[in-house]
Amino acid sequence: MNRAIVILVSIATPKGLQTGPFGSQLKAEEYTKHGVPVVMPKDICDGKIKAAGIARVPEEKAKKLAKHRIISGDILFPRRGDLGRIGVATQENEGWLCGSGCLRARLNNTVDTKYIHQYVQLTSVRRWLESNALGQTMLNLNTDIIANLPIFIVSKKEQTTIAEILVTWDAAIEKTERLIEAKEKRFSWLVSRLTSGGKHARVHIRDFTTEVSKRNIDRAINRVLSVTNDRGFVLPEDQFDRRVASSDVSNYKIVSSGQYAYNPSRINVGSIARLDDWDKGVLSPMYVVFKVNEKKVSSDFFLLWLSSHEAKERIRKSAQGSVRETVSFTDFSAIPFPLQSLKQQQQIAETLNTARQEIDLLKKQADAYRKQKRGLMQKLLTGEWRVKAG
Repeated sequence: MNRAIVILVSIATPKGLQTGPFGSQLKAEEYTKHGVPVVMPKDICDGKIKAAGIARVPEEKAKKLAKHRIISGDILFPRRGDLGRIGVATQENEGWLCGSGCLRARLNNTVDTKYIHQYVQLTSVRRWLESNALGQTMLNLNTDIIANLPIFIVSKKEQTTIAEILVTWDAAIEKTERLIEAKEKRFSWLVSRLTSGGKHARVHIRDFTTEVSKRNIDRAINRVLSVTNDRGFVLPEDQFDRRVASSDVSNYKIVSSGQYAYNPSRINVGSIARLDDWDKGVLSPMYVVFKVNEKKVSSDFFLLWLSSHEAKERIRKSAQGSVRETVSFTDFSAIPFPLQSLKQQQQIAETLNTARQEIDLLKKQADAYRKQKRGLMQKLLTGEWRVKAG
């Protein structure tokens, strides 16, 4: 295995850009909403630098830090922490600043930059960095470690051919992701319009729901669940890599298929869901469990309404004024709900669920593309498969 020549031209550690929880520790008055972005490891995801939530500095401040500007093609490595957060700067990132949490590498013209960009995304690269990093509790990288990263090198023409093949897969993934994003925006708009739009009679949630407080007294159920704000019901060990529960679950609440549950302290950020993937489970006593009277309201319709802008706002306002911003079942059940006829609810739910299924299929397609690309990367970037240079 040969090693590519990687030139580290600048390590961003300018004064005023020290590592902090939000990427930098500038004085409050130095922040601006429309300034120059400062890239930290938290801003890197799937090899790309994301603008959402990025820290910024005023243009005047950025001018003083000009030597730390990023150009297209730069590779940013994390100094510490998650060493898989390796990002490649594109034209969109031109002129941004490399924050103190990143190490910047700039390639010379002896290699095809796109080939190296693909190479650093290999899982084996992350493993190599982890095994060569300094420190035990918190892994640390430096310029010497990165400069010694072994890279399998073929002729420059073959590098270019390999890069072109992999970039084609990137294009397919990005196209699918853009389609998913557009359809999800459309779906959110449809949910709010169809479930809350129009002048419908209003009833309170308590008019068609009942709180459930059955306990696991006989310890018959061992499946401990929790509710997240993005994945619904999950096994805690899947989320935290360990079982997070008391050894005695006899006082835990039982939740059955079709019933709802929420965390009173986190419902305002979306931690409410319906149990669909398991027949039964138990939840920490702090959770609220309830069921819907489907003779009055379609459960599918109610679940969709919970994701609407109206529902989120009403839940958020219910949490205001509480010392810990919690929402009791009394508060939750007092929220007004737009009541349409049961037939209309079922028709709307069917329409929206069909749209949701289409998005889910696209997500599976994008995941399949990613898996196929990872397989190709492993074959092409390690020399297991060779290609004829054009």
